[in-house]
Amino acid sequence: MPLLEIKNLKLEFGTGKDAVRAVDDVSFTINAGETVCLVGESGCGKSVTALSIARLVPMPPARYPGGQILLNGRDVLQMDKTELRAIRGGVVSYIFQEPSASLNPVFRIGNQIKESLKLHRPQVATDDEVIRLLKLVGIPAPESRIKDYPHQMSGGMQQRVMIAMALASEPKLLIADEPTTALDVTIQAQILELLKELKVRLGMSILLITHNLGIVGDIADRVAVMYAGQIVELAPARELLRRPLHPYTQALMNSVPKLGREQQRLEAIPGNVPNLGHFPSGCRFHPRCPKAQSDCSQKAPELVEVEPGRFVRCPYWK
Repeated sequence: MPLLEIKNLKLEFGTGKDAVRAVDDVSFTINAGETVCLVGESGCGKSVTALSIARLVPMPPARYPGGQILLNGRDVLQMDKTELRAIRGGVVSYIFQEPSASLNPVFRIGNQIKESLKLHRPQVATDDEVIRLLKLVGIPAPESRIKDYPHQMSGGMQQRVMIAMALASEPKLLIADEPTTALDVTIQAQILELLKELKVRLGMSILLITHNLGIVGDIADRVAVMYAGQIVELAPARELLRRPLHPYTQALMNSVPKLGREQQRLEAIPGNVPNLGHFPSGCRFHPRCPKAQSDCSQKAPELVEVEPGRFVRCPYWK
């Protein structure tokens, strides 16, 4: 049984005629010890999907008109507040974007990590355990840094503190939402390498959310590509990077700069991601798609398994 199984998830904001669907019929799984990357442009629904796993999207204005989120076989959408409090941090932990905005500027980092320990592992909520966690994520001289305030640390060190806080509860699933945003390239590589090491050492699963296909090959086992609230391609990472099938995935790959290729300009995807509530009829990518046919604006394609383990939402993928 998968650790996480999302089935036909639908998420709307608002009610009645004014409701807009941000996540539409999304399905994927994450197995124990597996890393899955959720990829797509800003506004495609990646973060909202991830927040839904622990029901962190405020209700209202959000509501779930359909679907299931099965965590260890139990539907998160049917849990009461007590059950949700137990899985938040205890089973699923998050690393959010912009660590400087997520850390409380008026509390020392040691106290912020200890707060997570007190909630989920009160028997080890000590300075020694905080120091162990800081060592685990590669922060030098943790005995002295435990007393630092967030502003006394670099962006990379702040992100490591966020990872330590997420690991304090010993989660089975770590959700990292754009964990390398606003970090320079060298620090990005260090954070990704750290996540890979921790996954193996602690035996946890990872859901990594990113818009950068350039980092996917270094960390992912499988990749789900999202566009306008839907998954348009789902495949093993190596196969997807070697041979993307959906026109949107191909366009994303073409926009990544490649070593050894002389280019005056990077290729760009024409147009913009459609706004919520104003999706085009038929295939949502067809106004921007170079392979669009006459019927693409009429019929909405299904996500179909076209090869073993490979799913594509396009009848003209060949």
